[in-house]
Amino acid sequence: MKNTIDYSQKANWCCFPEITKDVDTFYIFATEYIMGSFAEGAPDYGSLDNEEMIQGMNLEYLLHATTYADSTNVFAPYYRQSGLKYAGEVYKRDGNLDAALIGMPYDDIIAALDYFFEHCNNGRPFIIAGHSQGSALVKLVLTRYLKEHPEYYKRMVAAYVIGYAVTKEDLEANPYLKFATGEHDAGVIISWNTEGPKNVEVNAKTVVLMPNGISINPLNWKLDETYAPASMNLGSLVENEKTGEPEIGDAGADAQVNLARGSIVTNAKIAPMPEEDAKVAAQFFGPDGRHGEDYTYFYNNIKDNVAKRIATFHNLTIGQFTI
Repeated sequence: MKNTIDYSQKANWCCFPEITKDVDTFYIFATEYIMGSFAEGAPDYGSLDNEEMIQGMNLEYLLHATTYADSTNVFAPYYRQSGLKYAGEVYKRDGNLDAALIGMPYDDIIAALDYFFEHCNNGRPFIIAGHSQGSALVKLVLTRYLKEHPEYYKRMVAAYVIGYAVTKEDLEANPYLKFATGEHDAGVIISWNTEGPKNVEVNAKTVVLMPNGISINPLNWKLDETYAPASMNLGSLVENEKTGEPEIGDAGADAQVNLARGSIVTNAKIAPMPEEDAKVAAQFFGPDGRHGEDYTYFYNNIKDNVAKRIATFHNLTIGQFTI
């Protein structure tokens, strides 16, 4: 028996909601075991008593996962994730994160999904979503777990694989998976990776972009390079300068697909970072990476899009999405 987390214990969930909506979201957190993973002798994987990781997951729930909360019941498990240092080493070796995730992180997520579907979901349609390492795990769930469970997959409203590349090869290898073609389709994958113009100028290599990656524009929901001005942005999540609390505001976040890089390029305002954090971010995401803002720049547009895809799903026959 695999040594996984006991998800019947509510303490092992960052969010375990009361059921008030007719659709669920299962959200998988990004890498939050970051600076501590570079310490001398630090383990490759964060334990569930890792303070940096748990605090980061709790904050990420507020900044990212709440985009799904207006329309769905959001379930978000804690899990023992790969530290950033180890994930970077695996990426440099393999060109993807799979080897850092297969094992403890994936096993924990599968245990959480088993509990979710058997004891919580009660046959409702669902969204599966994540960011960064979480989205890499969503990809594994799509290509492994949901392939093995078509009875679940046919109820999938959408998969938001934000902050990690979905490639043409991923779709060709798994033809039952479909990428979104607009803002209303259901049973599809939605994905993008955000960066600034300087990354394009220097052709920066990042750990979340891959050859033949696909990004959809989160403002105009197009796959081509049609520019979407910031006037199409329904509201970004920004920090209140006086209180330090997040609030809806204007970050100047426009968006344009860069087909060659498989990314979204934006001229949005850049939030300042501590010097050491900025050095680490540049190492992994380039000199003008906006990875941490994949959700916050387009916060209200994501909320609006979730509602639209749910409406489409309710108007379609579920059997359309079987494998």
